[in-house]
Amino acid sequence: MQRIGVVSDTHGRLRGEVIDILKGCSQILHAGDINTPKVLERLKEIAPVCAVRGNADKEWAKALPETLDEEICGLRIFMVHNKKELPADLSGYDLVIYGHSHKYEEREGACFYLNPGSCGSRRFSLPVTMAVVEVEDDGTFRVVKKDIVDDTDRKPRENMTADKAGLADRRPDNTGQAALTEKTLSMLLQDVDKGKSVSKIAAKYQIEEEMAEQICRLYLTHPGIAATGVLEKMALPKDR
Repeated sequence: MQRIGVVSDTHGRLRGEVIDILKGCSQILHAGDINTPKVLERLKEIAPVCAVRGNADKEWAKALPETLDEEICGLRIFMVHNKKELPADLSGYDLVIYGHSHKYEEREGACFYLNPGSCGSRRFSLPVTMAVVEVEDDGTFRVVKKDIVDDTDRKPRENMTADKAGLADRRPDNTGQAALTEKTLSMLLQDVDKGKSVSKIAAKYQIEEEMAEQICRLYLTHPGIAATGVLEKMALPKDR
């Protein structure tokens, strides 16, 4: 049996549990939003890696393809970051992989569709997941969902700058948080663009650092999103 580790949306973070699972794989596939070449370098120490570029992968990732069309472990595989960019005709493929939503998904049709979810930083209340594809010698395969439960590698990030805010782990409890108007949040996002640290942003706008991290992360990983969109996606309390 051969095993293919499938990950996505690591956003600059590799958890210890993810590394342990991947050590049993002969190939690793990354469906984008890697955020830093260091993630790929670490993965390549474990097994050969194929990766596609995600919307959060900037200048450093220009050499990465937007799509992958390869035969791996006997399976014909197509991979892209956002499933909206999948081609209409996927006949002939065994496995189609995508990411972007941070939400695990698998479905069968003419081929097997798989979104491994995110095994990097937790996005709000979504679970942290990845997948392993087990390929038998006769070419049959099965997809095994892996729920990541180990969070012991989380470290304090008081001095983390906004451009690294993708390392936030969980959705904060908004109870008692200061309400944010769209005008105030727009000013906050301008501070993110200026590169102000999360701790300074939290202090300036009188919110918890964890909430500030979540706001920065959402803003940085969704190019073009405005204050209104951030409020809606995070379900933040509003003061109009």
